[in-house]
Amino acid sequence: MDSEKVLDLFKEITQIPRESGHEEQIIAYLQEFARLHSLECRTDEAGNVVIVKEASPGYENLPVVVLQSHSDMVCEKRSGVDHDFSKDPIRYVIEDGWMIARDTTLGADCGIGMAAQLAVLESSLPAGRIECLFTVSEETGLDGAKALKPGFITGKILINLDSEDEGELFVGCAGGLDTTAVFSYGTVPVGTGFEKAEIRISGGAGGHSGDDIDKGRANAVQLLARLLYGLPYEYLCHIDGGNKRNAIAREASAVIAAAPENMDFIEKAVSAFAGDIGSEYAAGDPEIKASCRRLGPAGSDTPAIEPSVAESLVASLFAAPHGVLAMSGDIKGLVETSTNLASVKMTPDGRIRVGTSQRSSVTSGRRAAGQKVEAVFRLAGAEVSHESEYPGWKPKMDSPLLELCRSSYRKLFGKEPVVRAIHAGLECGLFLDKYPDLDMISFGPTLRCVHAPGERLDLASLEKFTALLTEVVNNISELGK
Repeated sequence: MDSEKVLDLFKEITQIPRESGHEEQIIAYLQEFARLHSLECRTDEAGNVVIVKEASPGYENLPVVVLQSHSDMVCEKRSGVDHDFSKDPIRYVIEDGWMIARDTTLGADCGIGMAAQLAVLESSLPAGRIECLFTVSEETGLDGAKALKPGFITGKILINLDSEDEGELFVGCAGGLDTTAVFSYGTVPVGTGFEKAEIRISGGAGGHSGDDIDKGRANAVQLLARLLYGLPYEYLCHIDGGNKRNAIAREASAVIAAAPENMDFIEKAVSAFAGDIGSEYAAGDPEIKASCRRLGPAGSDTPAIEPSVAESLVASLFAAPHGVLAMSGDIKGLVETSTNLASVKMTPDGRIRVGTSQRSSVTSGRRAAGQKVEAVFRLAGAEVSHESEYPGWKPKMDSPLLELCRSSYRKLFGKEPVVRAIHAGLECGLFLDKYPDLDMISFGPTLRCVHAPGERLDLASLEKFTALLTEVVNNISELGK
């Protein structure tokens, strides 16, 4: 098995729509792959797929190994980009040793893990029974992992292929929780005598709300609220920002209506704010911008959010916690608890939905973070709910699988891999709930800008990842000694 084969399979996967909740085409692709290779394939009611490669002759007594990834991807694109994730293939380039999707997400999270599994299934590796598990809707709530039934997999060794830093072996992860605030509002007519303007925050790097939460990146939704909080306008006509729960908000915008005599001041204030945030985020998010565009006079029938609700909304978005809340006292440099102010969206039925997510390796810390977010929005008059909670994965430092992976890495590359936990959520905690005897590890190639346009895969790291996976699978017999 080689990295070129893995890359070729991943290129095939980039041509298949697979947004979370819409994985029908990728499920069909996996089923057809199994049929073409005469492999056992099972699909459960949730859409999870397991493809089984029986043991090579003479290897029947080796432990069964489960290789696991998720089949969905986060679908994000730059503003103004013409791309329909329900039907369009991902457009990418190979440049300077990277595979890059410039205007959208690439889907290497976790498409490259899927490709590695398929390459193992196609290979002639002498090995025991291998079960390749592909779970659905990981990115929106780990739905596939939650739906797994006893007996769907039989192995007690699981290698998760959903990590993003080559040379690092992951043995633990944070659990997560989603918190949603809903504001109900009526509209009022702006009337004549006011001018409209669009206020926009753009250019943010965004990124993964777990891996990148400590990288000093701007949150466009919160910056927009901060800017609006200090501007002299009378009406908020529209507001929109962010997108996915597990992505840091890159862009946000609002349409306001203000007295004409205040418009020059507003433009100057936005320009000054642009300078301020340019300085504040010069290191962590240097492309972040603020802009103001005049839209002309408001019409007599221009609707706006009723002022009392608009005021509460803006104030609570500004006040809501975002970012790192606590660092681990056990593992140096590891974020323990965080919260992400992910999105604000208006709906046609007179509601404004604010999406947030909390992560922590400590259950009480995660729930307290959710309550803190709840408190802010309840004080502002919103209805708040919590959903999609999932457990973390506690490190097991005496794991035989960990030792095999460490020794394999040393043998291949002549140095010690980094062993650590990750602040992002993996499905491993849920697997342990359902299969408590599992010995698990997670590793992968190097990915950058995950969950954001510009996502990229380091091809040199793909070669090392493939070599490590091959070596570990080849030496699973060591775990039986």
